[in-house]
Amino acid sequence: MVTDQPSEVERLPGSRLLLYGCAAAVVLAVLAPLARAGYVLRYDMVFVPRQPLSWDLFVPSGALPRAVPQDALVSLSALIMPGWLAQRIALAGLLAAAAIGAGRLVPARRDLTRVVAAIGYAWTPFLAERLLIGQWGLLVCYAAMPWLVRAARDVRLGRPGAGARVVLAAACAAITPTGGLIALATTLALARPPGRSETAQPTRTAEPTGTAERTGTAGLRWRGRGLGLVLAVVALNAPWLVAAAIATSPLVSDSRAVAAFAARAENWGGALVALAGTGGIWNADAVPGSRAAPLVPLITIGLLAAAAFGFGRLRQRWPDGTATRLAWLAGGGLLLGAAGALPGTSDVLRTAVDLLPGAGLFRDGQKFLIPYALGLVLCISLGVERIAARLPGGRLVLVGFALLPVVTLPDLAWGAGGKLRPVAYPAEWAAVAKTVAAEPGPVLSLPMSAYRVYSWNPGAAVYDPAGRYLASPVVADDRLAVDLRPEALVIRGESEAAAAVRERLAAGGPAADSTIRWVLVQGGNQPAGLTEVYRGTELTLYRNPGYRAQERNPSTGLAGYLLAGSVVAVAGWRRATTRRRQR
Repeated sequence: MVTDQPSEVERLPGSRLLLYGCAAAVVLAVLAPLARAGYVLRYDMVFVPRQPLSWDLFVPSGALPRAVPQDALVSLSALIMPGWLAQRIALAGLLAAAAIGAGRLVPARRDLTRVVAAIGYAWTPFLAERLLIGQWGLLVCYAAMPWLVRAARDVRLGRPGAGARVVLAAACAAITPTGGLIALATTLALARPPGRSETAQPTRTAEPTGTAERTGTAGLRWRGRGLGLVLAVVALNAPWLVAAAIATSPLVSDSRAVAAFAARAENWGGALVALAGTGGIWNADAVPGSRAAPLVPLITIGLLAAAAFGFGRLRQRWPDGTATRLAWLAGGGLLLGAAGALPGTSDVLRTAVDLLPGAGLFRDGQKFLIPYALGLVLCISLGVERIAARLPGGRLVLVGFALLPVVTLPDLAWGAGGKLRPVAYPAEWAAVAKTVAAEPGPVLSLPMSAYRVYSWNPGAAVYDPAGRYLASPVVADDRLAVDLRPEALVIRGESEAAAAVRERLAAGGPAADSTIRWVLVQGGNQPAGLTEVYRGTELTLYRNPGYRAQERNPSTGLAGYLLAGSVVAVAGWRRATTRRRQR
């Protein structure tokens, strides 16, 4: 096995305390406004007081499973805690895990280098932009990435319990389909035994031994373990794979979304420079204002130079080939991020989205920058360490680079410049939820719009909360309007039920047919032929007298959860057993 010495952060409690302090500082700096009561509601980030255990949240029947198993986990958490607490634990946890994970992963020789990595990874444009668009589930994958890479490398080094840690880290990453794919790609790339070319590199820090053991029976055992890990991570993706397989909605998406979700320029540097700096999200409202500063492209180029300077040091300190494989993985993520913005590759991506089921996952390619962001931060940290070692004021250089992310992206602080501020749901939401819970049945949410703007949640659009607040399936518009100047582009949705409602309304017909029990109107006109049950300031609830109950048996979708849950349980048991043996 290739072996190396434990890192300083593993040997010295003071190093760990320093990382924990950095993580706490980042959490406080970013999430300070969440000390107030309420819920942060912004784009895809929707938390409610008690998210119900609804079949449609576990196994969506009329839409693609984009939030599976994320929604199921939030519903389960509601059994033991209110939604406001779950939101704060999720956001604070992912920020802390990102900082501590990167600081522990970087093979540094100085504690301040770990601080550079910790703050650098927990304060990137990628994290800020995905936070502002509300995709906290994807950021859980971002936070799990350093832990997954570390565990995968330990598998290559033959360390006890590493396989279980790979599965547990991948389980955290896989709470969204995109995160699950990234975890699978990382496991495939890194959690394999080193090849001959990777173990034959002489180094003073580690001498590869036991090459002969990986031949014959020992080699088969190595390959068997690697295959087992890959299959385990595939099983972690079972909840959304099974849900997609049994969904009634079409599995192909609107290929026009490739242009709508392509990476965007944030300053004069263009889209590719924005991606190189881990930014470039398609939604301009999710881009911090500081990203438009004229110096940002120059700073990005300087950081890329520092990363190139540090990559050699990363290869030297990880002589088992992990650095090279991580570089390939990062390059693949960067290529996916740029695919929608480049001539040629965008055409290929559009064709794939048109023809291949599930290819719509790749239309927003910028979200696949996660491996690239981690690799970039590791290399920058080691590059800065090399630079600091050659200068008389080395400590000041490290401190300066540790603070550079905060200086160049100051509007991530204080809840992204006040954009992440808690609000309270009006009491009428609870009243409507109570009425619907007393007589469960499908709810139609009108007017037809995927995102809502409320007077009590100023300055932010939010995905219609009805789907998570009400304990019944909710039929809502799943189309997305994207501002592609000079005109807006409406991306086609997948929900057949929502499409049927739009057709009825366009033809002047009734809003609800026999499959709809309730109609919730959020500030619109009263539909004809319905009985008003509740009227508030912004919400009005109607009962459909023509409703006829429909049988539905979604239990098949639970098979994916049982499989993934079993894998996590076994990995957790093996991890606990290994820790007891090591004491």
